[in-house]
Amino acid sequence: MPEAVVIGAGPAGLASAAMLQRVGVETLVVDRADSVGHSWRGHYDRLRLHTVRWLSHLPGCRIPRKYGRWVARDDVVRYLEAYAVRHGLEIRLNTAVQRLDRVDGRWLLRTPDGDIEATYVVVATGHNHTPALPPWPGADGFTGELLHASAYRTGAAFAGRSVLVVGAGNTGAELAVDLVESGASDVALSVRTPPHIVLREKYGVPSLALGVLFRRLPVRLFDAIAAAMRRVDVGDLSAYGLPTPSDGMYERLLGDDSVPIVDVGFLDALKSGAITVVPAVEGFEHDRVLLADGSARRADVVVAATGYRRGLNGLVGHLGVLDAGGRPTVRGAASHPAAPRLWFTGYTNPISGMFRELGIDAKRIARAVVRDRAAHAGEVKAPVSPVLDALRATLPTVVPAKQAWRR
Repeated sequence: MPEAVVIGAGPAGLASAAMLQRVGVETLVVDRADSVGHSWRGHYDRLRLHTVRWLSHLPGCRIPRKYGRWVARDDVVRYLEAYAVRHGLEIRLNTAVQRLDRVDGRWLLRTPDGDIEATYVVVATGHNHTPALPPWPGADGFTGELLHASAYRTGAAFAGRSVLVVGAGNTGAELAVDLVESGASDVALSVRTPPHIVLREKYGVPSLALGVLFRRLPVRLFDAIAAAMRRVDVGDLSAYGLPTPSDGMYERLLGDDSVPIVDVGFLDALKSGAITVVPAVEGFEHDRVLLADGSARRADVVVAATGYRRGLNGLVGHLGVLDAGGRPTVRGAASHPAAPRLWFTGYTNPISGMFRELGIDAKRIARAVVRDRAAHAGEVKAPVSPVLDALRATLPTVVPAKQAWRR
């Protein structure tokens, strides 16, 4: 019987399991899919990490240099597979955890194949759990093709066709570029809220590396710096249908986890006229897409880059740990007061890069488990000093991390 169970065999789950095993916690990883990194396998073909390789290592195993500066989707999958092997993780696939219950101070994970019992549980099922398709009026009668971005693989399938992409996040922007480069007859991007946009890198410095440097700044100061950089690097896009956002970049991220578009060709396609910006979609009428300004647009294909639901309500909704939007109210290294020894990781979009923050969370969760085990074994007395206590909590993970760095 494992001491800890991690739900999810993506980067967040694998990193958490590896760090738990590193500190001597017997850990089982379970996933409803049939493979490690299943969500990554299902993404569109051109996807690459937006964080540079050297900011994207998970703890205890570096991404191979041969994968290049911006790691491609298939190489991310290879890395996750190698990571699981490197750390000798016990992984049980095709196992859907349907509900978590607290019984006699322990967790019961309800699965179709029987209950799994554990002292500690880490939920790491990620953002991309259930595709979210808006309930657009008339969508069922649309005579064109309507698909969610989760079903999109390559723009080659839509060559010569008129395509409308809905959603101005990174996925929507990249799919629009892919469609242009693949020969779609015309490409439009439907935008409800003007996005923040940053260059992927400037003078060889990755923009998200600046997020690591600046993320601890006060929100107003961060946003002032970001606004100044946008004026220089991006400029005023109002003439192309994208006015400058009225809110700050970090302000928006903290409000709804909305990260800026990282430019990988979108700006050039927009300014050249290859991509046309249109208002938000309000509904469908036969072969026409109805837009928020009262106009309509014909399209052969509509791709909804409208995000995902986290799918946590059935699993933990009864525990009082989710907000009205279905997000965990406590994430990262802290467990919820209403659900002791339960952690959620991978449910934010940090400005400093997802993989980097997942690794930090994994180490912190492992340290929290070490402290909890010691406290309940009666091994923790009043600390001699706050410094000594912090050192005691950190020591089990710092030394292996240095060894991994040398490798």
